[in-house]
Amino acid sequence: MKFTILTLFPEFFQSYLDMGILKRALEDELFEVELVNIRDYSLDKHKKADDYPYGEGPGMVLMPQPAFDALEGRAHPRIHLSPRGSLLTQEKVRELAQHEEIVLFCSHYEGLDQRVIDQAIDEEISIGDYVLSGGEMAAMILMDAVIRLLPGVISGDSVEVESHEEGLLEYHQYTRPAEFRGMHVPEILRSGHHENIRRYRLEESIRLTLKQRPDIIRKGMEKGCYTEEIINLIEKLREEEKNEL
Repeated sequence: MKFTILTLFPEFFQSYLDMGILKRALEDELFEVELVNIRDYSLDKHKKADDYPYGEGPGMVLMPQPAFDALEGRAHPRIHLSPRGSLLTQEKVRELAQHEEIVLFCSHYEGLDQRVIDQAIDEEISIGDYVLSGGEMAAMILMDAVIRLLPGVISGDSVEVESHEEGLLEYHQYTRPAEFRGMHVPEILRSGHHENIRRYRLEESIRLTLKQRPDIIRKGMEKGCYTEEIINLIEKLREEEKNEL
């Protein structure tokens, strides 16, 4: 897969791509990244890429000319990272991971001229209900989420048990030592009984999701994406919670 990132600050991404899993995956050519400086497409002699908004108001807006020219001939989908966009979900990440190339447009200041969004952008995506200084951090988060799903980047088993993959948050994790400062790893995780461990972890995932993100459970039930085992455990844990009140 190829990521083409249009940005005013291409250097922002370099340290991110130079470490950990992403560095190894990049070296193994499991994905590629093209960093495009929007200013390089400006026809202004000072490489100006922004101007004051019509109708007055604070801040600056990215101009249509360099944005349109930077996007010209690029692949699809073209995604504008924006707090106005649809919320990024794991379901959306899986969908994006099926593409051979994704173009990410990182705007700054007060955003991007709407004419560019209307004519040259396929979709606006937000990583959460808050505002960042620019789209670079959002682009890195989206890119990281997609790269993790690409074949060969992370083992299949690791990806499958992560939060949101089954419509549930991931269960608690522990490592050695078995006892630390008087706190113990649950005995069942040291039992070696694989089926009991699987069921325990599934129940912990459901319990955690019911407590911290009940909206995920509601959505999963509405979409009918849970197995009969998960549905039975949800009903069981809800009943236990009622009895405790």
